[in-house]
Amino acid sequence: MTSATVELRRFGHDDLPAIRQTLLDVHADAYADELEDDEFTQRFPWFVDHWGGNPGFSCVIGYQNGEPVGFVYGAPATEGREWWREHVSEPLADTSTFSISELMVRPRWRKTGTAERLHAALLANRPEALAVLLVDPDHLKVQALYEAWGYRKVGNRQPFPDSPNFAVMLRDLRIAA
Repeated sequence: MTSATVELRRFGHDDLPAIRQTLLDVHADAYADELEDDEFTQRFPWFVDHWGGNPGFSCVIGYQNGEPVGFVYGAPATEGREWWREHVSEPLADTSTFSISELMVRPRWRKTGTAERLHAALLANRPEALAVLLVDPDHLKVQALYEAWGYRKVGNRQPFPDSPNFAVMLRDLRIAA
């Protein structure tokens, strides 16, 4: 399977009712080995509803022959509440931020370039100056992948008591990765 055969479709806040189950199904496949034991991972439906409730919610889903193979979604950060600022010592001129919440590819489509295509499509033509995301520190290859896409680790953050102490990754969207 190649990423070239994956069709990318964009969705927004108003589309959430139509795509919600697709997101849950892809997540269930992507985390099949972890769902029973990890309460944080089991709360994924809440995260979908939380992020999808943001009027600026943006999502890209990849399909191959009509089958969803992966997705990425996020939303613009609320101005003045960019939580990543505490990790940056030098003030930035433009702190407008697009927060990426999830990037997920089903196992059969991993290592095909699909994740990079989904990510690039989500951020294409974004008006914000920066993109931010969190990466589980146990997934060093994923962190290295984001670094290859132009992100840099600026700190660590544990947003929930039962979540990992994630690596905070920041990328300047005005500079090509």
